Amino acid sequence: MRVVLINRSDQLGGAAIATLRLMHGLQQLGVDARMLVVDQHGNDPNVAVAGNALSRRWAFLAERLGIYARNGRRRDTLFKIDTATHGIDVSRHPWVQGADVLYLGWTNQGMLSLEDIGRLTRLGKPVIWTMHDMWPCTGLCHHAYDCREYVNDCANCPLLPSGSTLASTTLRRKADLYDRSDIHFVAVSNWLADCCHQSTLLRNHEVTVIGNPFPASEYACGFTPRPGLPDDALVVAMGAARLDDPVKGFDLLIASMQHLREHNPALADRLYLLLYGDLRDMSLLDQLPVAHTHLGYITDINAVFRQAHIVLSTSRYESFGYTLLEGMASGCIPVTTGAGGQVDIVRHLHNGYVTGSNDPVDVARGIEWAATAHIDRAAQHRWVADHFDAHIIAQRYLDLINR
Repeated sequence: MRVVLINRSDQLGGAAIATLRLMHGLQQLGVDARMLVVDQHGNDPNVAVAGNALSRRWAFLAERLGIYARNGRRRDTLFKIDTATHGIDVSRHPWVQGADVLYLGWTNQGMLSLEDIGRLTRLGKPVIWTMHDMWPCTGLCHHAYDCREYVNDCANCPLLPSGSTLASTTLRRKADLYDRSDIHFVAVSNWLADCCHQSTLLRNHEVTVIGNPFPASEYACGFTPRPGLPDDALVVAMGAARLDDPVKGFDLLIASMQHLREHNPALADRLYLLLYGDLRDMSLLDQLPVAHTHLGYITDINAVFRQAHIVLSTSRYESFGYTLLEGMASGCIPVTTGAGGQVDIVRHLHNGYVTGSNDPVDVARGIEWAATAHIDRAAQHRWVADHFDAHIIAQRYLDLINR
C-alpha cells in the first residue's frame, strides 16, 4: 500500500510533528508512506516539497492579503483565520498520482486551497482528513473558543468587522466541497469530534477519533533530582510555546499557587515550578508565590520532566495535549483542566487529575491530590506507550482504510 501524507510542514508545529510520526509509524508496518509539504525543515528522504518557490510564496501572500483586506486590516487576527483561497495543486505530483490513499493533515496558509482539496477527491482515491484543530468545522477560525457561530452559519464572526460575509462565504464553500466529496474525517480527540458533531458543516458526516502518535520509547522515566533542591521538594513542570498566551491559562497557574499559599502553606513551601517556553510578560513571574525557575526555550523536554513529579496544564482549550504525554512518558503525574483532548489522555484519579472547570481552586486541589498519589513512574510511561505509540496509531489508520 502506498500512502501520501500532505501537511504544510514536516517539523514546524504540532500537526507537522504528528504527521511525520504517523508516516514513520506506517513505515514500521510495511507501508510505503511519504509526505508532501511546502515548508521543509528536516532531511527525511521520504519528504518532498510541493510546487516551486514562486508558487509557494504567492499562495501564502495572496491569501494573507485577501484576509487583511477583509478583516478590517487587523494584524492581531491575520493568522487566526484561513480562507483556503490559494494553494498548491499537488494532484499531478507523481507521488500523489501513484498513491493508493491520500492523507490530509494541517494544510492551511497556502498549502492547499479548497479547490485543490476538491481536485484530490476527484482522483478516485480514499481521502482521510485528520483535524488537528477546529478549522474544518468552522467558517474561518482554527479555534472557536467561546463562540458558537460554527453551530449555525458563522454569519457573525467575532474575528471580522460587523457585517462581513467572509466567514459565512467560506463556510458555504466548505459545505459545497464536503457535499461533493467522499472525505473521511478524523478528529485527534473526542472533544474535537464533539465539536464536529455540533457544527453545521460536519454534523451529518462520519468522524472517527484517533489520537496523535507519540514516541514513548524516546523518553526515559527515571527521576533525576534537580540540583540544589531539598529532598522533600515537589517539582511541578509546565510549558508551552508561549506560556502567557491567554489560552494557556497562566492566570490560572498564578491563582492556584496563591490559593495554595493561603490555604496550604506547608505544601506551597515544598513546591518548585519548572516553567519552559516563551514568556513575553516576564513580570508575571513576580506574581507566583512559590519558588520557580523559568527555563525559556528548551530542546530536551524529557530532561525537564525527569526532574519533575507533576506535569501541569492550565490550558483553557487543547485539541489534544502533547505536553501531558511528554510529562507522563517521563513518569510525571498529570494535573490538567478538562477543556479539550486532555480527557482522552488523563484518567481522573487513576493516572492523574482532571479539573472540572477552569477553577484555580480545583487546580490547587489537583496538585494536592498528586502530591500524595502513589503512581509508579514506569507505569505512566507504559500507559503512554500502550495507547499512543506510533505503530499503534498507524494501525488504527490502516484499520480505517481497510474496513
